[in-house]
Amino acid sequence: METLFINIVKSSGLIAVFYIAYYLLLRKETFFTANRWFLLAGLLTSVILPWIVFTTIVWVEPTPTNIDWSKIPMTPVQEESFEIDWYLATAIAYAIGSVLLLAQFAYDFYHLNSVIKGKSVKHQADHKFIDLNENIAPFSYFNTIVYNSSLYSEQEMESILEHEKVHGEQYHTIDVLITRIFCIVFWFNPFMWLYKKAILQNLEFIADSEATKKLSDKKAYQLTLLKITTHENCVVLTNHFYQSLIKKRIVMLNKTQSKKWNSLKYALVIPVLVAFVFIFQMEVIAKEKHQNIKIEQVKSTSKDVEIYKIDKNTTEAELKEKAETISKNYGVTVHFSKTKRNASDELTSIAIEIKKGKEIAENRTVKSTDPIKAFAIIISKDENGKLKIDFAEDNESVHKEHKIVISNNLSSKNDIPDDTEIIIDDKKSDKTEMEKLDPEDIVNINVIKNSDKKEVRIITKKHSENGSEEEYFINNEKVDKDTFNQTDPKNITRMDVNTNGKKTIRIVTSNNINIQHDKNAPVPPIPPTPPVMKAKAPAPPAMPKAPKAPKGDPVHGDKKAWKEFEKQMEEFDAKMKKIEPQMEAFDKQMAEFDKQMEPFNKQMEAFNEKMKIYEKEMEKYLSEKKDKK
Repeated sequence: METLFINIVKSSGLIAVFYIAYYLLLRKETFFTANRWFLLAGLLTSVILPWIVFTTIVWVEPTPTNIDWSKIPMTPVQEESFEIDWYLATAIAYAIGSVLLLAQFAYDFYHLNSVIKGKSVKHQADHKFIDLNENIAPFSYFNTIVYNSSLYSEQEMESILEHEKVHGEQYHTIDVLITRIFCIVFWFNPFMWLYKKAILQNLEFIADSEATKKLSDKKAYQLTLLKITTHENCVVLTNHFYQSLIKKRIVMLNKTQSKKWNSLKYALVIPVLVAFVFIFQMEVIAKEKHQNIKIEQVKSTSKDVEIYKIDKNTTEAELKEKAETISKNYGVTVHFSKTKRNASDELTSIAIEIKKGKEIAENRTVKSTDPIKAFAIIISKDENGKLKIDFAEDNESVHKEHKIVISNNLSSKNDIPDDTEIIIDDKKSDKTEMEKLDPEDIVNINVIKNSDKKEVRIITKKHSENGSEEEYFINNEKVDKDTFNQTDPKNITRMDVNTNGKKTIRIVTSNNINIQHDKNAPVPPIPPTPPVMKAKAPAPPAMPKAPKAPKGDPVHGDKKAWKEFEKQMEEFDAKMKKIEPQMEAFDKQMAEFDKQMEPFNKQMEAFNEKMKIYEKEMEKYLSEKKDKK
C-alpha cells in the first residue's frame, strides 16, 4: 500500500513537470500534432517511470544478524493508545473521490448512448452521420458525427463536418477518454485537470488547422465558430465543435507558423526526467559476499556441525535422502535440480537451492564438461544458536556425517527472578524448558512486571497461527522484517515485545542520535536564490472583443442584423491583424523572460552536484560516529 501511494505521488509530480513544460514552452507554438503526442507521452511516462527502478548491487562482508536475547533489556508491555492509521484514512478518502468520478464517467456514457441510440444513421466513407432534431451542439464520437442540420446553412454545415471529420480520422476520442481516466486516478492533483484542458484545447487547434486547409473560405469558418458559441448544450466524452476558448482558437488560426528550430524545446524535458531517475529511481542493494570456505574452517569455529558431502558418484537417491534429512532436522528446504551425468553416470552438473523462509537463502550451480569436484553442504550453529549454511570445498577427505546434540540458551537462569511464572505456548513451564528453546523457533516474548504479577510468555513457531501479522519498529519508525533483522545487536539499547492483538516488536538503538548541533557534522549546501527579474512578466496585448452572431441563420434570419454582423466581423479581422505586431513583441518578451531564468537553472544543477557530495560526507560521518560508539 505504501509503495502504491509513493508511486502515485511520483506520477503526480511527473504530470506537473510535463504540464509546466507544455505551458511555458509549447502552448503558443503551432506544432499542434507534435504537442498532442508530447502530452500523451507525458501521461504514459508519468505512469510507467515510477515503477522502473534501477538497482546497483554493493557486495559487503557478511555480518552476524542474530540477537542475543539474554543481553537485551525488556520493558513491561503497556497498552498502546489509539492511533489514527493515516494510510488507511488517506486510502479511504482517495477511494471515495475515485468512485464518485467513476460513477460520473459511467453516467456520461449512459447519457451519450441515450442521445445516439435508435437514431437514423447515414454512412459515408468511414464516417457515420446522425442528423438530430434536438438543439444540441455538433460533436463527434470516434467516427460518428452528430449534428442538427436545420440550425445551420449549407456553408456552415460544410465547415462543421470538415472539423468533425478531422476528430474522427485522427481518433481524438481516445485522447478524451484517456484524460477522463487519468482524472479519475489523479483527481487530487490540480495539474491533472489543467493537463486535461490543455489536451482538449490542442485537439481543437488540430481540427481547426486541418479543416481550414480543405475549405476555401477561412473567414466563413471563423463566422461558423462564433455562431456555434450560442449553443451551450454539449455532450461530454465527445469532441465538440464548440469550445469555450473560442478566442484562442481564432488567434491560433491566424497565427504565423512557428519556426522549425522551436521544435528543439521538446528535448528540454529530457534532463528533468534523467534527474528524476537519478534522484528517485536509483536503488542501492547491499548483498553479503558468499564465502567459499574449507570444511576445516567451519569445524574450527563451531562445535555443532553437520556435513553433507556431494561428489561425482552421488546418486539421485542419495541426493533425495540428504534433502529429506536436512529438512527433517532443521526445517530447511533443499532442492537439487539440473543434474547431468556423463556416460559413466558421473555428475557433471548440478544446481542446489537452499531456503528457510526469509531467514536463509543460499544457492550454488556447478557445471562442467568433466565430473564435478567434491564439495559439501555445511550446516552449523554458532554459540548463540544461530543457524548457518555454507558450501565448502572438499580436500580429499570429508568426515562422516554426524549429529551433534544442540543446546541453545534463551537467557541465563540467573537473570530471571525465582517467583517469575514462565508460560511457553500458553502452557505453564519452567526455566529448564526455557533453556532448551532455540531462539530461531521463538515468534514472540511478552514480559510482564508489576506488583501483582511477574510473568514471561513465549510463543514458538509451532504454536503461532499461520499467516500471523507482525509489525516492526526501529526508533519509532515502522520497518520491514528484513531491515529489522539486519540491526546490529550491539546497537540495541531497549526492546519492547507486544503480542496483544497485532504482534509488534519495538527496539531503540544507540545510534539514534541528533546531529543537528554537532559542529563536526557536514554542512549542507545553500540552494541558489531565484533571480530578481528586471521587469515584470510581460502581459499579453488586449484582445478585441468578437462580435456576437445574431439569432437564426443568414438565409432565414434577420438579414439586416446579419449584414451588420458581417461588417462587425470585418472590423474584428482588421483589429486582429493590427495587433499581430504586438503579439510577436509579446512572444519576444516571453523569450527574454525565459532567458533570464537560464543562469538560475545552471546554479540549480551545481547545487544538485553539491548535494550528492554532502550525502556521501554524511554517510561517512554517520559511519565514523557509529564506529566510535
